[in-house]
Amino acid sequence: MRNPLARTPGTLRDKVVVITGAGGGMGREMALLAAGQGAVLAISDWDADALAGTVDLVKGRGAEVRSDVVDVSDRAAVAQWAADVVGQLGRVDVLVNNAGVSMSGDFEDMSYEEFDWILGVNLHGVVNGTKEFLPHLIASGDGAVVNISSLFGLISMPGQTAYNATKYAVRGFTEALREEMIVNRHPVTVTCVHPGGIKTGIARHGRKTRGQDAAAIDRLFEKRLARMPAEKAARIILDAAVAGKARQLVGIDAHVIHHFAKLTGSRYQDIVARIAGRVIPDKKL
Repeated sequence: MRNPLARTPGTLRDKVVVITGAGGGMGREMALLAAGQGAVLAISDWDADALAGTVDLVKGRGAEVRSDVVDVSDRAAVAQWAADVVGQLGRVDVLVNNAGVSMSGDFEDMSYEEFDWILGVNLHGVVNGTKEFLPHLIASGDGAVVNISSLFGLISMPGQTAYNATKYAVRGFTEALREEMIVNRHPVTVTCVHPGGIKTGIARHGRKTRGQDAAAIDRLFEKRLARMPAEKAARIILDAAVAGKARQLVGIDAHVIHHFAKLTGSRYQDIVARIAGRVIPDKKL
């Protein structure tokens, strides 16, 4: 059992930090930043090779790290992972449910299987991770849950019905969980994160419905929408976790679009639809 008195309040030093989706993007950058701050890491990803790359980078910073190949949509696998992490490291102080995927395309063209796939990772993955690690976060006496929603958990976008559904659900789940921690006086902060366009591979590695111009969609996201480096986003997220913030928007675009939607009310949907109709790539015929 690790010594709980070794932890430094208000920092990640000597805290056990669990991060899902750590094989790349914001997950990898959060792992590297946490390692640099002296955290002990337990990281996972479904991609063994990508995860191994993160492990090499983290070890290069002298951090203690445990890594596991885990499909967060697999409830039994997440339960076993949580048990193994606590069994080895003795406790968990911070959980970052970061793993996520994208599914682009109109709902009318989407299969049930495609919709279920993104629900499994983006929503059930968050639920599974939170359910299995929460008792240990409470027991730590100074726990933190960080769930990654999206700007699309605050506003909706055509072609993103499935992604919107999962990210709105993550937001609602996370905000209610935070309220429960307060009501029950548990020593766990809960933070919901809403990133805007971040330079990650989520669009390129995501799925598109049949008939979509995948290359054009990827170019749109990577060239015009993804503005912030993943490292900068990771730093903002970890700072929010340490501060115990209830909500953290990431990126100027997230702040601007969120406030635009608040100002215009439901009318934002009509404005977005008109703009999107000129920007979103046409379907392949």
